Amino acid sequence: MTSIRVILRLVASLDLELERIDVKITFFYGDLTEEIYMEQPEGFKAPEFEHFICKLKNSLYGLKKGSRQWYKKFDSFMVGHGYKRTIADYCVYIRKFLNDNSFALLLYVDDMLIVGQDATMIIKLKMDFSKFFNMKDFGPTQ
Repeated sequence: MTSIRVILRLVASLDLELERIDVKITFFYGDLTEEIYMEQPEGFKAPEFEHFICKLKNSLYGLKKGSRQWYKKFDSFMVGHGYKRTIADYCVYIRKFLNDNSFALLLYVDDMLIVGQDATMIIKLKMDFSKFFNMKDFGPTQ
């Protein structure tokens, strides 16, 4: 909670851009590292396959490792795009560009705040992000 307060104070004092996005179906993006099987959900059982079970291909909401798998996928994306995790808070990512612009991205489960000096660079980041994740863009936030 301290990280978000510090970032929001910087936004206010330095007149930075602040945008919010939400990743849809977050937990489906997590890659499973082991085989997980589940019973067929009620209402989805086909009569001819009533005694079959389902093998999961992706993580689901409610799995014990679901949020961890999502974070690993997100972290891989961010580090692969040149962002660095802060030591104080692993859900805050920073990137400095050659033209002295910098970004901060705060992650809370599936909600993100993007802070930066240049609105066009924020739009580019959101476009890159939307190529990998289905998201809802809430735009500028106050």
